[in-house]
Amino acid sequence: MKNQYRNVFAEFGIEPNQINKRLWEIRDYYFYGKEDERVYYPVGDDMAYIMDTGNNDVRTEGMSYGMMICVQLDMREEFDRLWKWAKTYMWMPDGFYEGYFAWSCATDGRKNADSPAPDGEEFFAMALFFASHRWGDGEGIFHYSHEAKEILRACLHKGENGRPGVPMWNRENYQILFVPGIDFTDPSYHLPHFYELFALWAYEEDRPFWEKAALESRRYLVAACHEKTGFSAEYAEFDGSPMRRKLPWTDDRHDWFFSDSYRTVANIGLDYEWFGKDEGQCRAAQAIQEFLLEDGRKGTYHIYEVDGSIAGEQALHPVAIPATVAMSVLAASTSSSREWVERFWNLPMRTGERRYYDNCLYFFAFLALSGNYRIW
Repeated sequence: MKNQYRNVFAEFGIEPNQINKRLWEIRDYYFYGKEDERVYYPVGDDMAYIMDTGNNDVRTEGMSYGMMICVQLDMREEFDRLWKWAKTYMWMPDGFYEGYFAWSCATDGRKNADSPAPDGEEFFAMALFFASHRWGDGEGIFHYSHEAKEILRACLHKGENGRPGVPMWNRENYQILFVPGIDFTDPSYHLPHFYELFALWAYEEDRPFWEKAALESRRYLVAACHEKTGFSAEYAEFDGSPMRRKLPWTDDRHDWFFSDSYRTVANIGLDYEWFGKDEGQCRAAQAIQEFLLEDGRKGTYHIYEVDGSIAGEQALHPVAIPATVAMSVLAASTSSSREWVERFWNLPMRTGERRYYDNCLYFFAFLALSGNYRIW
């Protein structure tokens, strides 16, 4: 298992004590900052939630992200608080989605939806495995490794042997689905570096599936990322092309380079840092650094089509874009890599109502580029 991780900030001449100081400042901002800074909210003596401040709700995305950050920084109390809130309010113990987590809840715990979003489940499972290895298993819901295995079992086996529901992965092409039962995917949900570890730690009968899923997700990302720009669409068909079909629940577009899409090259960067395997997906990291260089120098990011043409004047998450492009440096070194890392180093975290998503990706990028996003 990997035991050395790149500290890209240090490689580019930033002093280790400055890096560590900045990391703890980011932690304090995210968890315990002012009201227009923090996203972590304790509840009672033993629970807490991460708020999506742009939508005033609690999402499995944010809860699982918060848990991953906590296990990386050895914050067990905060981890357990988040996990207990998720299991108390988000987990669905029966019905069609039994074993999954409702993707959105109100801050008082009431479910806004009775359906899951698969990126939450895969992050929950990975964070729980890491917690088991870092802190040891406890009892009940804090038997972390058991909880992780049960999540993954549900993800693959719903609908079998009379069990209600549908799986979160397409068992034929090994691709994660945007929602269970749908016939398309989200490129930013593809986390081959997680699947490599699920292939070691999931229930034994499922390990061959996860091993294959890691390979297929890397190959999928080659198709999903535009050759010139490195951009992926928010939602995409199983062949990687942007998903342009009308959705029954929204009139919004999702075939362009927008919010979800920013995570894709960040994931490619972390996957390469952890496992060093390239099926061609690392080319996207090189392309995006080069394509967005001029916009990065101007400090103005747009809404883009995947081919790079401008589809809207101002990006909704202008902090998330340079953070994730900087993280892509882990997968591809270019003539602009230092510039992207220095730009990110000098970039403040976001304040105000839209801070949640930007600062989650900012935090992950800082962890990764400082060598603190690790396999436990």
